[in-house]
Amino acid sequence: MKNLLGGKGANLAEMASIGLPVPPGFTLTTEVCASFYEKNCTYPKELADQVAQSLALVEARTGRKFGDASNPLLVSVRSGARASMPGMMDTVLNLGLNDQTVEALAKQANDRRFAFDSYRRFVQMYSDVVLGMELHNFEKLLERAKQRRGVKNDHELLPEDLERLVKDYKATVQLEMGESFPEDPQEQLWGAIGAVFNSWMNQRAKTYRQLHDIPESWGTAVNVQAMVFGNMGNDCATGVAFTRNPSNGANDFYGEFLVNAQGEDVVAGIRTPQELTIKARKSHGSDLPSLEEVMPGIFKELSTVRKQLEAHYTDMQDIEFTIQQGKLYMLQTRTGKRTAHAALQIAVDMANEGLISKSQALMRLKPDLIDQLLHPTLDPKAKKQVIAKGLPASPGAAVGKVVFTADEAVRRSKDGEKVLLVRIETSPDDIHGLHAAEGVLTTRGGAPVCDLSGSPSPAIPAAALLSMIPPTFKRQGVLRMRARGMTSHAAVVARGMGRPCVAGAGDVRVDYAANKFSVGGVTVQEGQLLTIDGVSGEVILGEVPTVAPQLSGSFGTIMSWADDFRSLQVRANAETPADARQAKSFGAQGIGLVRTEHMFFEGGRIVAMRQMILAADENDRKAALDKLLVMQREDIVELFRIMDGLPVTVRLLDPPLHEFIPHSESEMASVARAAGVPLERVRRRATELKEANPMLGHRGCRLAITYPEICEMQTRAILEAAAEVGRSTSKQPVAEIMVPLVSTLEEFALLKSVIEKTAAAVQKEQGVTLKYHVGTMIELPRACLQAGKLAEQAEFFSFGTNDLTQTTYGLSRDDAGSFLPDYKEKGIVEQDPFVSLDQAGVGELINMAVGRGRTARQGMKMGICGEHGGDPASIEFCNKAGLDYVSCSPFRVPVARLAAAQAALKDKGEKALQASTKATKPRNPAFGPW
Repeated sequence: MKNLLGGKGANLAEMASIGLPVPPGFTLTTEVCASFYEKNCTYPKELADQVAQSLALVEARTGRKFGDASNPLLVSVRSGARASMPGMMDTVLNLGLNDQTVEALAKQANDRRFAFDSYRRFVQMYSDVVLGMELHNFEKLLERAKQRRGVKNDHELLPEDLERLVKDYKATVQLEMGESFPEDPQEQLWGAIGAVFNSWMNQRAKTYRQLHDIPESWGTAVNVQAMVFGNMGNDCATGVAFTRNPSNGANDFYGEFLVNAQGEDVVAGIRTPQELTIKARKSHGSDLPSLEEVMPGIFKELSTVRKQLEAHYTDMQDIEFTIQQGKLYMLQTRTGKRTAHAALQIAVDMANEGLISKSQALMRLKPDLIDQLLHPTLDPKAKKQVIAKGLPASPGAAVGKVVFTADEAVRRSKDGEKVLLVRIETSPDDIHGLHAAEGVLTTRGGAPVCDLSGSPSPAIPAAALLSMIPPTFKRQGVLRMRARGMTSHAAVVARGMGRPCVAGAGDVRVDYAANKFSVGGVTVQEGQLLTIDGVSGEVILGEVPTVAPQLSGSFGTIMSWADDFRSLQVRANAETPADARQAKSFGAQGIGLVRTEHMFFEGGRIVAMRQMILAADENDRKAALDKLLVMQREDIVELFRIMDGLPVTVRLLDPPLHEFIPHSESEMASVARAAGVPLERVRRRATELKEANPMLGHRGCRLAITYPEICEMQTRAILEAAAEVGRSTSKQPVAEIMVPLVSTLEEFALLKSVIEKTAAAVQKEQGVTLKYHVGTMIELPRACLQAGKLAEQAEFFSFGTNDLTQTTYGLSRDDAGSFLPDYKEKGIVEQDPFVSLDQAGVGELINMAVGRGRTARQGMKMGICGEHGGDPASIEFCNKAGLDYVSCSPFRVPVARLAAAQAALKDKGEKALQASTKATKPRNPAFGPW
């Protein structure tokens, strides 16, 4: 029921239903959020009574009363969208405290310090989240309190210090807001509920939704839950954990905890967290005892919960827990974010363990996760200057120019620069910068105080950096932190985005004011090149060479399983030997598009090409084409050898000839010298070839009709290459000759006759019988409409979805980037049609062409070769349309293999990720308690 209750609320209810120790609470559903925004931030009239009834049940189950001066119930108010959005929305803890209830809490806990520390935390958090005050208003007061006491750490403050802090905090609220801090728990509750609903529309949440395609209409639920405390003494603790290692997928209990602490302390870096297991403590070289050693009974119970959760959810879980006076409470479970490598490893392991089926393992992997494994890693032989080391929080290598703010990362990225974001620690507000950067480096650690060397300002507490340095923070100085764990915001979000991350590089000293950092006598300024290695945790000065990824193990297993289920073949778009080899190594079943014009843009080839274009007559043109024939044949021989009997689809020359001729005077002079022709001829030819709309001009099959000798040369190059390779191998090359931009049967028939005449000549000269097919690239709406007639002559169709999208929409892909973002923002289009296939328009034309083509020619082979061939949603469409293959860039081949398998499984009705039961949706907008 996560669509209604949100992920957190659904999982809390479900944990309670399977007998786990969950503090009681209730959920205000996502329907309330939708109503809240539809009705101008007001609630359904029946909601207040339902919340009161649910709160009464929580009171009954805890034996406490909300707002009671002698036995108070305190609650947390947390968000919970149906899709995990870690840190993007707001939370309020310890709600219900006031000047009366804090005294009762102190008496019950027999700990006045604990009670007033909880109270000052609540005032600060509520003022930030609900009242909209800046955190620095409280940071400076906290720092003064520690200076007065002569201590460095928050936990060293005495009860009387905290009592005074609460008064100072509330006085600041009065001064800044012009009103008193609310004492009424009911007012506090409804203020927090409204703030959490409002946080659904804060900027960081909006950015996160855009990056992860989460619809705004989903809304968030709000969870109101009885507080339990991990900071009531040394028999208390709080922690976060993953049921398996989220970095590498190992079946290890992985997490951190703190004794006598609240949950925010674990992620705030106030103290160095402790490991859960003895094994982890030893592997990380920590002197701090593990939970297994400190509380062996609780650890055993938590380990049982770990197994129970994995058995129930059949997936790796990210959990939060609190231990209050020797009793374990589960505060959250959700599907844990993980690296691409870990995702594959966990899926394979769970299938092998019998927790899930192979099809479920495939269905739970996002195809784009595979893409993260295909990026290069650092060359182990390369020399490198390692200047620091942190925790390897998200694997992969990243190189970029150093920037210190998310906004700067976005700005430089838009200018085409590759950047590395360097922060003390990231916050949810940095989400746009994390997305723009190649990788992220954080220094955040467990040091209790920031060292402001040479600054007249007082030290800044690490506690003050709970949500990162606020924008209004203006102090000068260098902040130094020790390394903390890998459950930080930066680590979690970077893993989810596939960004390499090194976290907790504690020796790095960041100076935001001067836009630089220093470590070990080395100073790195903003804009300098830096390399990070998310596998080793190394921070390296300058740029380090990389090597291609080695794909084996769980990757190979997943690819093998995908191939067992998919029906679509996957080819690659490639015209260089390097691309062809890469595609073959990634499992491509042939080449679906060889763009022959790409072979003419380098070295002596461009000179010969220009000689052909500038030829005074047909004889000169054929002389130039003879030179090009040798070059083109050599290239295609190599492709046939690499593909070793797999089909190779070679497209005849497509772009207009003006693309091969420069237009500046100096460049034209250079061309004239190289081609051995007068400059005036170059000028005249450039003028003759100029077109008002080249995309719809003299290109594709139109060129070959005007200059059939080009078609003859290319056909001869393809088939002579096939003959040469065929004589030296047992696997005969499969040549598919593709005519581009056809709109009429007459165009295709004319060029097919040229191809067949040339083929007959080559076969006679070579004394061989060659296996070749002649087809067309469908990239014009008229070709789709005339597909039945074209199929009378064409042996195959390959949909060029890039141009088909341009001609269907009537817009240029090169120019649409200036306004398509506005279209997406205003809801005119959901996706960029050049990224994900427009199924309603372009897709309808493809369906029409498939149907008409196969009616005319039974079993006709069809595929797509546009960039959509690597997009999972487009691949799913191709599977439904009945295409035989998709062709994509070499590095997208594994993505396409997995996406094709998932498309086949969906067609068979397998919904591996759906819940096994469908509950009836309750009528009441408030649900619960658990």
